[in-house]
Formats: sequence, C-alpha cells, structure tokens
Amino acid sequence: MVKHIIVVDIVGLEGRHISEETTPNIFNISKNGEIRDLQTVFPAVTCTVQSSLLSGSYPEVHGIISNGLYDRQHYSVSFWEQSSNLVQADRIWDTIKMHQNGSKTAVLFWQNTMYSNADLVLTPRPLHMDDKMVMWCYSKPPGFYEKLFEKIGKFDLTSYWGPLVSKKSSEWIEMATEYVLENEKPNFLFTYIPHLDYSFQRKGTSYKELKDDLRFVDELVGKLMKKVSDLGMLEDTQFIIFSEYGFTDVNSDIPLNSILRENELVAVREIEGLEYLDLEYSKAFAMVDHQVAHIYVKENYASQVRKILEGIKGIDMILDNNLKQQFRVNHPRSGDMIAVSNKDKWFSYYWWFDQLKAPSFSRRVDIHRKPGYDPVELFFDPNTKSIPLNGKLVKGSHGRLPTQGQSSNPVFVSNVRNIDGIPDGNDLSVVTIGRYLKNMIS
Repeated sequence: MVKHIIVVDIVGLEGRHISEETTPNIFNISKNGEIRDLQTVFPAVTCTVQSSLLSGSYPEVHGIISNGLYDRQHYSVSFWEQSSNLVQADRIWDTIKMHQNGSKTAVLFWQNTMYSNADLVLTPRPLHMDDKMVMWCYSKPPGFYEKLFEKIGKFDLTSYWGPLVSKKSSEWIEMATEYVLENEKPNFLFTYIPHLDYSFQRKGTSYKELKDDLRFVDELVGKLMKKVSDLGMLEDTQFIIFSEYGFTDVNSDIPLNSILRENELVAVREIEGLEYLDLEYSKAFAMVDHQVAHIYVKENYASQVRKILEGIKGIDMILDNNLKQQFRVNHPRSGDMIAVSNKDKWFSYYWWFDQLKAPSFSRRVDIHRKPGYDPVELFFDPNTKSIPLNGKLVKGSHGRLPTQGQSSNPVFVSNVRNIDGIPDGNDLSVVTIGRYLKNMIS
C-alpha cells in the first residue's frame, strides 16, 4: 500500500533524455513502472503548470494564466508573486484539510505556495533592504528554514537565477528534500530540480554538455531514492517524476511592446532621461512570458491590434475568445488576445527604441519590476558589467504547446505500473495527474 508519494519536478526533462546509460536511476524507476509522454497545459510555463497539477484543473479555473498577472484596476504587472491565495482552485493540501485524513504535505520551491494549507513550505523570499538583499527563504512552520540552514548551509539565491546560476541550487534543494524526508516523513512531498531549465535557455536543446547535466539530475534522483530506502520507506513510496514542459530552439526575440509603440498603441513616460511603460495611456500592451504574450487592449482598438499582430513575422497564432476557450485559458485575468510565437521565436518585453533610454532595472536581475519574463537575465556583459539587452543570446524557450510530431513533449515517470485513475493511451495530462492525487485522498 502506498503511504508516501514523492513528486519530483525536473524542468525540461523529456522521454528522449532517459536511458539506462545516462540516467540509470530514472530509467530503473521507469523500467519497474512506466514512462509516458505528458500533455502539458497552455501556456506551458512554470506557475501555470504547477497550479494545474496541484489543483487538477486548467487555467480557466485556477486563474494562473502565466508567470505574471496584470491588475487592470491598478495598471500594474507583477511577475512571480508567491501568494497561495492567487490560485482560485483547491489544491491537494486543501483537499486533505477538507477531508481531515491526517496526511502530511510538504512542498519545496514550487510557486504560489506561501500561506498555503500545506503543512511544510519552503520557498525563496529574498528581503530587499536599502543597502543589500538578504537571501532568505520563507518557511512554514516559521523557523524551519533557520533549522535547515544550520544543517546544510544557507540557500544562495544567485545560484538559482541570474548569470551565476549553477548546479548548486538544485543540489541544495535535494539536500533540503532529504532533510524533510528524514525529519518529517510527509505523505505527499513535492520538490523541484531546476538545473536543466537554465541550460536549455542559455544553450538550446542539444548542447555539448547535455549528457553531463542529465547525469547530474539523475544522481540527485538517486540520492533521494537512497534516502527513502535508508529510512525504510521504499516499499511504501510511489515516485512520480514529471517535467512541466519541453524546450524548442530559438534564434531571436519579438519585442512586441516596441512594435505596438511604433504603431502608437504603447505609451511611455520619460523620467530623468529614461522611458517607462505607461499602462494608463497605452491603448494596448503585451505582458510577455516566453513564447506566449497576453495582450491587453482598450475598447475600440481590438481590430487594429489584431491586424498588427497578423502582420508580425514570427507569430504563429492569435487566440481570441473562442480559441482561449479551446486552450482552456479563458479566464478574466487572461489578455484580451493571446499571441503565440513560432517555435523558433520568443517574446521580449522591450519597449524602447534607444537602449540608452531603457530603465535601469532592464540591465539588472529584477524579476518583479519587469512587465514580462526576461531570460536574458541569465547572461552577463563584462564590458558594461550588467545584463545585456540582446534577445538573440537566448537559445531555448517554451510556452507554446508541442505540435504533432514534435519531440519536445514533457515526460511522466512512475515506479508504479497501471495506476488506478490514470488512463492508458496518449491522453495522460498534467491535470489528470493532479486529479489522481486528489482522488487518493477523497
């Protein structure tokens, strides 16, 4: 009987990456259980996929329509907001609390988990002081992070995002997961291995060191399995390894806001010689997220915006209300239109014509003040000692759904075969996994 479920999110992992030679630990899990392509949700970005799995619902229900949100009342865009209350659907820990079955849940480094009903939460939450940034992590219960770093050291946020990202962040999260397993023995544990994500964005899908990176994440899975075995929990534990999305190679960005500005739809305000997006007076603007852009349009400008989008080389499709319903993303938070790029392009948030007028935060790792996801933060220009403003540096992206025959499908691996509640065939989706987990409780 399964008493413990460990869900490991290995971002960017695909079925073609798994082999006995390169990833023996993951391979052995699949050999004794099963491995299948996984249907992700749209848009295929972190916050959306994780909320879909944890709630067993689509973005049209839970409302996490990207990694960012636009507040129409306050004319503000916010990315990577961590509050659990933003998710408008019950997640697995909410279901547990409703049924009061005594199961313990732990979640490490997943998004939108602060203040949640999970019993144990650990997520980065740096404190921005006047003179420095404190690399702190939010934890539930309070003080858990402090106990943890006495054992394994403090979490280094620079290894988690920015030009200094490295294997250290994934190693630290794995050690933290071992600590949680040993000291808490949760019934449901959700953890995160982000390393492949960085490499694919910086280097594309077929870079020289790929096998080394696959061996690295596999070794982390092996360490978790060994810890479970050492604790005598192996026979009672179901492992689920999944990835949120696959990557495609890209060669350039599409600066949507700059194009909308050329057509007098995006407005800016110049303050002390620098240009800032003016959402109050913009007739339309794009909140971009990898290969997907939510476009918010003021009344009477929809036909003009659509005509402009249709003329942009590199845009694959434009989702109106009917297509938003078809893609299960028709939520009040969604853009009035949603643009999807070709698989070899991605959307940048840039709106300036002259780089000298770009705001100072554009050249820094500043994930909360940019009205769009910025993968160029993974690079560093030694000449200017800052983040470069060059979208061509990015080599891999995601967000669009894989087209038929495309190899960039995410993957599902489990050590249990013929799982009740998970159908056979090709219709295994992130949402199905979430419903399976919630059904185990009820």
